Amino acid sequence: MKNDYKIDFERYKLIVDTVFDAADPTIMGSQVTHLLVFTMGVKGASIFVVNQATEELENLASEGMSIDYVNKGPILVDKSIKLAPNRRPVIITDTKNSDQLQYPEKAEKEGVRSIVSLPIKMQGKTIGALRIYHSEPWEVSEQELACLELLARYIGMALRYFRLAEAVQSTKDIMDDIHPIWL
Repeated sequence: MKNDYKIDFERYKLIVDTVFDAADPTIMGSQVTHLLVFTMGVKGASIFVVNQATEELENLASEGMSIDYVNKGPILVDKSIKLAPNRRPVIITDTKNSDQLQYPEKAEKEGVRSIVSLPIKMQGKTIGALRIYHSEPWEVSEQELACLELLARYIGMALRYFRLAEAVQSTKDIMDDIHPIWL
């Protein structure tokens, strides 16, 4: 019996392998959002990172969304899709019946009818969000939500790795400048 899940094990494995094989965060974000859209058959996907100075979500990568929608204005952490206080996923099954959007008119113009927003965390702190957009109302299954939550965790681990790798490279560069004969 065929299921109607938008994400199954084969698709999930392909997307997770992409996270772990990426060379930098921009490439990872681009590849993951592309795969989410084309393997799940959804309208679009975005990965955001939190800018701590401005308290805004900055777009790391998007697929399937218009430039107008991507550049709709600042996405404020506290005003955007309201994450639960414990930073759980937010599922908006039908945007036409929701008061949780910061830019509802832009979502309607874009043809977005449902959104799944998952926090991306690093050491318990929300550092970004993974969002999946669909052009029709979507009842997300428990299996799909569990897969997407794990994917958001993997993205968080990858972003942490990229941050650490950048710090190590910077330290190495400084040491090379100070003591080139040691290396």
